[in-house]
Amino acid sequence: MKPNLILLSGLIMCAGLTLVSCDKKAGGDGYPLTTCVVSGEALGSMGDPVVLTHEGREVRLCCDSCIAKFKADPAKYLEKLK
Repeated sequence: MKPNLILLSGLIMCAGLTLVSCDKKAGGDGYPLTTCVVSGEALGSMGDPVVLTHEGREVRLCCDSCIAKFKADPAKYLEKLK
């Protein structure tokens, strides 16, 4: 019975690796959006995204121009990350 348990464990581990691999392709690093929470523009469409941390939460913006808008009402934009 032990060989079957080892085989089953191997399959579970392999399935877990597949899920991680698929997640990497879908979103890369787990950030839930591909667009700026302020402007709606695609992240990366205006150069490298601006990455902020607000109360421990990572937020990505399309450009420097969106920083002031985000900081004026962060709660409004953080809702889009839920």
